[in-house]
Amino acid sequence: MFTGLIEDCGSIDSLRRTGNGMQVSVQTGLPVDELNLGDSVAVNGACLTVVAKGSASFSADMSPETYDRTTFSSLVRGSRVNLERALRVGDRLGGHIVTGHVDAVGKVISVRTVQNAVVIGMEVPADWARYLVPKGSVAIDGISLTVNDVTDNRFSVSVIPHTLAATTLADCKAGDAVNIETDILGKYVERLLGHGAGVKGDSKVTGEFLAKHGFM
Repeated sequence: MFTGLIEDCGSIDSLRRTGNGMQVSVQTGLPVDELNLGDSVAVNGACLTVVAKGSASFSADMSPETYDRTTFSSLVRGSRVNLERALRVGDRLGGHIVTGHVDAVGKVISVRTVQNAVVIGMEVPADWARYLVPKGSVAIDGISLTVNDVTDNRFSVSVIPHTLAATTLADCKAGDAVNIETDILGKYVERLLGHGAGVKGDSKVTGEFLAKHGFM
């Protein structure tokens, strides 16, 4: 589990196929000596497991599912990536609950400056737009951000100068592909209500139930 607060911008050292999967090597300014084999690190929002490390780098295996569902296929040696180590019990949750399980690949459609912020417009696959709500949370390439507004399958976020400087969003331009993780709470609520894909049977958690108990 992660918070979406980026600790370091690393860079891709290598991305190579291993059997049916991939292995990525990342150069980082994080204290690699504090990483243990088996630790989780979010790389551009995708939770990966450390399998090897050097003096200033680590390697992680990637399943075909992760490779196919993320932007890793478009990354090359030298590509900058956002890095965050897993949340520890007792840490402050300064961002929001991020699982590191990327839902879909979105696309940047606009980047504009509004006073001290940069407003970035995004487009997501239609099936995932229902999990986006104004003032709700979204993780873009692992970065915890607040949704400004939503129209159909498009939404926007405002990025303050600190976040812009501390993440890969400084390089963001229209047409770029980004990893999107929507807020996990919405997905669980949908599942409990029995509306999710592949859900069978009736749920006892209904809109009437939620309203009666003060959730709506």
